[in-house]
Amino acid sequence: MSVASQAKGQNQEILRVEKLNKSFGTNHVLKDATLTLRKGELKVLIGPSGGGKSTLLQCMNFLIPPDSGRIWLDGVEILGHKKRELYAYRQQVGMIFQDFNLFDHLSALGNVRIALTRVRGMSRKDATDRAMAELDRVGLAAKAGLYPAQLSGGQKQRVSIARALAMDPKVLLLDEPTSALDPELIGEVLAVVKDLATAGMTMIMATHQITFSAQLASEFVFMEQGAIIEHDSPAALLAPGACTRTKAFCAKINELTGEPV
Repeated sequence: MSVASQAKGQNQEILRVEKLNKSFGTNHVLKDATLTLRKGELKVLIGPSGGGKSTLLQCMNFLIPPDSGRIWLDGVEILGHKKRELYAYRQQVGMIFQDFNLFDHLSALGNVRIALTRVRGMSRKDATDRAMAELDRVGLAAKAGLYPAQLSGGQKQRVSIARALAMDPKVLLLDEPTSALDPELIGEVLAVVKDLATAGMTMIMATHQITFSAQLASEFVFMEQGAIIEHDSPAALLAPGACTRTKAFCAKINELTGEPV
């Protein structure tokens, strides 16, 4: 592949959202949110709790239907009211939740395999082979036969990531994937995210893990009161002398965690 072809691939727009709005009653929780995600990018949503990060991600996957706005995947507009289009779209845009969303009655293997057999129509053998490959990818091949109740929080979250990866998504949406974990378990999930970013997975992640994110993110997207206030590279937003809302917010987190911004 030529250098020009590589550059074109890296600049390829994968997912675009334009002026997404969502209200719950009189509470306008998402206000004209607009962003573009290109191939291989990791964009990180940061900002205070209640700022709209989770709502944006759920609207991007139509788990919560936006009141207005438009979404494109690979240049094709997604019409959320068309069930067949939405079904196909969700197979290409994987979602990782705060609380894992695993089936308690299925083993780790079963949780990863079920969509491959029921959605993709794969044989049980082929689905098992693929599921085991994804569990191995997140370091859990040895835990394949265990049920969620037998797994730690970090292991559950890694199973949910393996489940999403098994569907070969073009994009991963991660909604604060470490927020439900004890501090000692956060690192094992962040290690998987780092491996995915290094491998070129296209992702957008809401998180308060600022130091980790600043090392990997293509862009920080700061949200407050439902709106995107500013967005740029971590280096630009956190630069010495920068008077950004992002830097002020990260400094507050630094006071609590003792980590450098």
